[in-house]
Amino acid sequence: MQRPLAGLTAKNLVRELTAGVTLLAIAIPLNIGYAQIAGLPATAGLYALIVPTLVYALVVSSRQLVVSPDAAAAALVGSSLGGLATAGSADYSTLALAQAIICGVMFLLMSVFKLGFLANFLSKPILVGFVGGLALDILVSQIAKMLGVKINSGGEFVEKVGDLVSGIGTLNGWSLLISAGSVAVLMVGARLLKAVPWALIVLIISTVVVVLTALDEQGVDVLGEVPAGAPALTWPIIDWSMWLALIPSAMALTLVTTAEGLLVSRSYGEKHRYPFHANRDLFAFGLGNIAAGVQGSFAMGSSTSRTAAMDSAGSRTQLPSIVLAVGTLLLLLFGTALLADIPSPAIGAVVGVAVLPLLGIKEFRELWKQDRFEFAVGAVCFLVTLFVGAIPGILVAFVLALINLAKRAANPAIDVLESDGDPKQSLLEEATTGESTAPGVVVVRLAAPLFFANGAVFASAVKKAVTEASDPVHHVVIDLEAVTDVDVTGAEAFASLEEWLAGEGVSLAFSRARPRTRARLQKLGLVTDQRFFDTNRAAVTALTGPAPATDD
Repeated sequence: MQRPLAGLTAKNLVRELTAGVTLLAIAIPLNIGYAQIAGLPATAGLYALIVPTLVYALVVSSRQLVVSPDAAAAALVGSSLGGLATAGSADYSTLALAQAIICGVMFLLMSVFKLGFLANFLSKPILVGFVGGLALDILVSQIAKMLGVKINSGGEFVEKVGDLVSGIGTLNGWSLLISAGSVAVLMVGARLLKAVPWALIVLIISTVVVVLTALDEQGVDVLGEVPAGAPALTWPIIDWSMWLALIPSAMALTLVTTAEGLLVSRSYGEKHRYPFHANRDLFAFGLGNIAAGVQGSFAMGSSTSRTAAMDSAGSRTQLPSIVLAVGTLLLLLFGTALLADIPSPAIGAVVGVAVLPLLGIKEFRELWKQDRFEFAVGAVCFLVTLFVGAIPGILVAFVLALINLAKRAANPAIDVLESDGDPKQSLLEEATTGESTAPGVVVVRLAAPLFFANGAVFASAVKKAVTEASDPVHHVVIDLEAVTDVDVTGAEAFASLEEWLAGEGVSLAFSRARPRTRARLQKLGLVTDQRFFDTNRAAVTALTGPAPATDD
C-alpha cells in the first residue's frame, strides 16, 4: 500500500511548503464564496479545508488531486436543499451535513464494489452541459451580489433572472465599482502572472478600502462576523424520510465527483508517472465526505482548478493540502476578525471569474465542429439543468448517455469483401489487405459484439451484400475476429439470416472466431466445428477450391 505523502523528499520539501501557502491563499476566498452559493455560512466552506482535507490527503492514491467543495458541487447542494429547507437556517445546515454523509457512504460502497466504471456514463458532452447549466445559475447570483441587488438566491434560474432585472433600480454604485475593479484585477492579473494569488489580493485590497472609507454604511454588503474556533464534531438529527429525500441529490453529487475526480487523478498520474488506484481514491472521497458531514461542512469533490494550480507550482505530493488544513485552522482560531469586513461584491467577483470557464463555451464550440449529435446531448443537458433543476439534469444526462450508447451500438462498422471476378484483382487484394475472396463468395466482417441493438442491422447488411453483389453469391463467410460476444437476440438474428441464405441457395461459414465467441455460438446451437475456419482465406479455399493460376 502506498505510504501517505508519497513523493515527498528533502529536496522538494521547501517547494511543497511554498505550494501549500499558495493553495491556502487560493482556497480560503473561494471556499467562502462556495459556501454562500450552497446557502451556508462561511464557516462551512472553511471547515471543509481542515479535517476532510487532512483525511483525504493521507488516504488518497493521487499525489496531486486537491479535494474541496467546488462551484458545481456548491450549486448542486444549494439547488437540491432549497426545496427542503430555508437557506441559512439550522435545518438547512443539518440537511447539508446529512447529504455529505450519504455521499461519503456512496463513495465507500463504490470503492468496495468497484463501481467507479458507472461514472463513465457521464461523457464529456454530458458533463459540459450539466456543469455549464449549474455555472450559469451561479453566475446570475454572483452578478446580483456584485451589483448589490437583492435576489432570492434559492429560487429557480428564471426567478433569479427576473429578480435581477427588476432590481436593477436598486443597484449600489459602490458595489458596482468594487466588483468592476475586482474583475479587472483578476482577469488582467491572471494573464500577466498566473502564480500570484490574485483572489486573495483582491479580497485584501477591497476589505482595506471598505474599512477605511466605511462603505458598509453606504450600502455595500460585507461578509459579517465569522465565528472563531475549530470545527466541532456533530451528527445530523433528521427524520428517516429526510434521509431518503436526500439520496437522489447525494447520488448526483457522487457521480459527478467520481467522473471528474477519477479523470483528473488518472491524467496527472499518467503525466508524472506515479501509480493511480481508482478504488482507493473513491475510498478517500468517502472518508472525506463523511468527515465533512460530522464536523459542520458540506459535500465535497475534486477541484480541477486548484489541482492545476498546484501542478503549475511544481507540487507533486499531498503536502500542500496538509499545509492548507493547518493554515485554515490557525485562521479560524486567531484570525476570523480579518474576515468580517470582506465586501460581498468582491467575493462575488472572485467566484464569478472562477466559474466562467465552467460555462463550457469553448467546449460547446468544439463539440459543434466535431459532432452535432454530441453537441445536442450537451445542449439538452445544459437546458434541463438550468431551467428544470440539477437532479432532473443528472437524470436526463443518464438517459442521454444510454441513447448515445444505443445509437452507436445500433450502427456498428460492417465491412464487405467480394470479388469482381478478376483473379489478378483478388491477388492484389490479398497483397494489400491480407485478405482475398473469389467469385461467388462474400466475406462480411462485424466490428462489434452482436446483440439486440445491432442484430437486425447486421442481418440486413449481409442480405444487402448478397443481393447487390456483382456476381451471383453462393457462399457467405462471416469474419468473427472483432466479435467479442453474442447474446440471445443476436443469435436469433444469425438463425434468421441462415434461414434466409438457405432459401437463396447460399451456404454460410465462419472464420477467425475467438475461442469465447466460438464457444458462445456453439452453446446457442448455431454452429458446429466444421463451419469454423482459422482465416478468411481458408474459408474461401474450402468453399470454392484453390484460386486459379494466373500469369505474372
